[in-house]
Amino acid sequence: MAVGVRSEDEASLRDLIERCAELKGELVEFAQSARFDRWLTPLLLEAAGPEGLLDEGDAIRIIDNFILRYHLPDGATVVDRFVAGRRDLSEADRAMLLGWRDPVEGVFEIRRKDGEAVVLLNLVDDLEYRTYSNVGRAAFRGVSKGGFLLACLVPVHQADGVWLVSGMMSSYPKSSATEIAQAALQLATSYPELVFRNPEKIQRGWESMREDRAAFVEFCGSDELVLSPAEAEERLNAYYRHRQEAAIAQHPECTRGRELPDLDFPAFELLQDLADSDTVGVIYDEVDGLNFYADYGKLRDLFADPALAGRKQHQDLLRVYLREESIAPLPIRRLAAAYPEAADAVFRKLLRKPGFTWTEHGEELLRRRKPWYYESEPRPGVSVIGERLSELAAGGRRPKLSRARHVPHRPDHR
Repeated sequence: MAVGVRSEDEASLRDLIERCAELKGELVEFAQSARFDRWLTPLLLEAAGPEGLLDEGDAIRIIDNFILRYHLPDGATVVDRFVAGRRDLSEADRAMLLGWRDPVEGVFEIRRKDGEAVVLLNLVDDLEYRTYSNVGRAAFRGVSKGGFLLACLVPVHQADGVWLVSGMMSSYPKSSATEIAQAALQLATSYPELVFRNPEKIQRGWESMREDRAAFVEFCGSDELVLSPAEAEERLNAYYRHRQEAAIAQHPECTRGRELPDLDFPAFELLQDLADSDTVGVIYDEVDGLNFYADYGKLRDLFADPALAGRKQHQDLLRVYLREESIAPLPIRRLAAAYPEAADAVFRKLLRKPGFTWTEHGEELLRRRKPWYYESEPRPGVSVIGERLSELAAGGRRPKLSRARHVPHRPDHR
């Protein structure tokens, strides 16, 4: 929830915001210096397209994202480099700047104006943000209660619950609610980590995913399928249709008198690399959620018959599954658990290590090949949509459907 600022703290807050403006100006200048040309310039050129046209707003967004989120070859951000090179900064300044590496990107509804601030509801994470601009209340002159903002916010250190607009801000009238709701839904389903800034959504996400997984297993007969691409699309579309029909039957009052075109059109389509594979593995895991794997049938054949470990095509496929950052440990763990004795033989041949056993060395191998997977806590593969976003998406009604949207936990496909 947004936190109010007491009148006696306003002067101190103004000083903090002025300091934010100074630091941001210096940071932007630093990011646009020659030392970062090799990384920033290609981003700007790509956005400009073949015509070489890039408006000021897009340029500001790209530069701001580059400063706060872009990871340089050593893993550092521009903010990290700036802080490391400025020994004159106070500890408060350093904490302020480093806090900007975790900005809040969202689609916001304007709840109200409050002095120089606006109180915003992020439709993606369903949290309120008391927000200021480093140019003062003039930044919010053209916006009003019930309107919408697309913006990126950074925290104001030493002022709990206070946020600052970073980079470009776009405003939209109240009449744009339907389009805005669709944009927020797209963000929430494509980038569930934005939703999970809200701890409540994490808990509800796990609950929704458990319910969805149980329904999937009941409908498909298993939590693991190996199908042709066409069969996979057909089965998933049938499942989503089944789920929607079940939801409608549970809440008929929400759909009375309304057409439901989604029932007549495919809800699921494989990405091209999956569609081009011989088989697709569909695994709905308790932790990693619903994921899809190219040529999973061939990989399963390898573990079922270790004699295939001598074949180059099977070795190459397993190497891909071990090497690719887009593939989590899940499919290899599944196959090693299903074929424990064969797993030892397969990896001994692949790694050329006669003493390898999956029990002793398997987890260590996965941690070494896929460190990114272990660096953060797992998150549910279901984005939970907040009440207000559901209402806006339904045209102002209060729907009882579509409170959760399924998305793959990670883009686990070759």
